[in-house]
Amino acid sequence: MNVEEEVERLKQEIKRLGQAQPDGSYKVTFGTLFNDDQCANIFEALVGTLRAAKKRKLLTYDGELLLQGVHDNVEITLKPTSEPVKSEPAKS
Repeated sequence: MNVEEEVERLKQEIKRLGQAQPDGSYKVTFGTLFNDDQCANIFEALVGTLRAAKKRKLLTYDGELLLQGVHDNVEITLKPTSEPVKSEPAKS
C-alpha cells in the first residue's frame, strides 16, 4: 500500500472509530486507534501514516510524534471534507 492509500484508509478508520462532530469533522483518541485490532492489521506504521495525513492538512493533533501509552488521550481530529457544491440546472 502506498502512502496515499494508507492515508485514505486512515480516514475511513477514524470515521469508523471516531465521533462525528457538528462541523462534519471526526474526533478519536490516539489510544483508540492504536489499540484497535483492525487498525493494527492495516497499518504497519500508524504513527507514520498519521504524520503523513497531518502534513497533508487532513487532520490535526497536538505534538509531532505520538507514542503508545504516553499519548493515548491525545485527540486526533479528521477535518471535514468539502463536498463540491451541486449547482442547480438553469431554468428557462
